[in-house]
Amino acid sequence: MSRGVASIIELQNVSLGYGRKKVASNLSLQFYPNEIVSLLGANGCGKTTLLKTIMGIIPILGGEISIAGKLQSKWSRKGLAKMVGYVPQAQNNYFPFTSEAIILMGRTASLHWAGTPKAEDMEAVTRVMKQLEIEYLAGKLYPQLSGGEKQLILIARALVQAPKILIMDEPTSSLDYGNQLRVLEQISRLKQEGMTILMTTHQPEHAVRVADRLLLFHQGQIIADGASDQVLTTHNLATIYRLPEEIIRKNLEGILL
Repeated sequence: MSRGVASIIELQNVSLGYGRKKVASNLSLQFYPNEIVSLLGANGCGKTTLLKTIMGIIPILGGEISIAGKLQSKWSRKGLAKMVGYVPQAQNNYFPFTSEAIILMGRTASLHWAGTPKAEDMEAVTRVMKQLEIEYLAGKLYPQLSGGEKQLILIARALVQAPKILIMDEPTSSLDYGNQLRVLEQISRLKQEGMTILMTTHQPEHAVRVADRLLLFHQGQIIADGASDQVLTTHNLATIYRLPEEIIRKNLEGILL
């Protein structure tokens, strides 16, 4: 898919998986600056594995990945951490720290050898809390926050390094409806500020709400790639979720085009 601009992430014939277990083979994809791409698919189809492979958490089994025109293998760990921010799936982790301390953890790649934060690190924390409109969480302990507030803190932790790319693994999972909308609103704002965002979701309506482009994963392959009106068909969703088309149509009426 050519956009007339250079891609910020490119995969060429990439195979991915864990050890000898391949999850997907020969994937060739390009992701571009200032777009939100949502990956949909059933559990175990390879969405999270793809994100972790792009980040270098899981080694590539074959092919090449380039980030900002540079082979992934040529990036230092710190350099890649500054370029790509990561928000994992929401978890009920017990971090006995303040909100600011959790966010500051995202500055690890910028801290000097002693690990002591400088004034510029604390300024970055203040900046990102203001950016996400969560200044009111300053001084509060992470375990005392609501699910949506915890997720916003994890997003802030990923953003405090000022990355060009943000990777989010099911950013609205385990959240109630109000907190889902709150997180989605912030994702939309980040795109307006020029960030490239890759996110997984199980909820097609969330993809429609925020994404410029959707990828459908099925059995290790991408079966559709494009705008929501091209991708979110009854047939495609029935295929990836292995449900009768009538059930898909009934439950997603008003979303499918």
